[in-house]
Amino acid sequence: MYKGRIECSGVGKKYGDFTALKNVDLLIEAGDFLVLFGPNGAGKTTLLKILCGMTRPTSGVAKVGGADSHSPEIRGKIGVISHKSYLYDSLTAFENLEFYGQMYGLENPRARAGELLETVELAQRKDDMVRSFSRGMTQRLSIARALVADPDFIFLDEPFTGLDHHSAVAFQALLSALHKRGKTVLMITHDIPLGVAASTRVAILKNGRKVFDEKTDGLGGDKFMKTYLEVAGK
Repeated sequence: MYKGRIECSGVGKKYGDFTALKNVDLLIEAGDFLVLFGPNGAGKTTLLKILCGMTRPTSGVAKVGGADSHSPEIRGKIGVISHKSYLYDSLTAFENLEFYGQMYGLENPRARAGELLETVELAQRKDDMVRSFSRGMTQRLSIARALVADPDFIFLDEPFTGLDHHSAVAFQALLSALHKRGKTVLMITHDIPLGVAASTRVAILKNGRKVFDEKTDGLGGDKFMKTYLEVAGK
């Protein structure tokens, strides 16, 4: 159903004389978990920013849930998680989530904050300042922040950056739980084993173009690593 889709048709983006994206076509069906790989400078973050409504394409059309990605009607249906937490260090975990709940106009932001802290296993640290949190805890709270409005679409930009192995595995488990709830997910990562394990599809961008797009089923991390080196390393 188109309202659960993420769609790009001929999307291009230029910054002056530099072309970041070139005629990208991409369709992510409702409930898909697509992981986007590619070398630095391939255009991955630019594409994600277009889909999140943070920047406009120079050409082409980007739609999320059937609406233009810059449409106000889609804002509350999008959750964004990246290596930047978008949290306030001087507020507690609970205060951060309550604040975002108020920003989204939730009927009971305090109840939602408490529920999400339980979900990400931070209820015992709800009254601690975010500045005291480890990197792994901050990322878990970032997931909670992104889920405040119960969005249909989750966008992740290098969410494993700075996480130790234990935190990365725990973070992956949270993402898997989200996907099982029917969320449509687009994630950018350089971590091929974790990315392939989490995904239902993988794609590769190179020099602003999509050069690979395939279902993960039967692919495997080792096989995809070989494919990635062949495709992205040329």
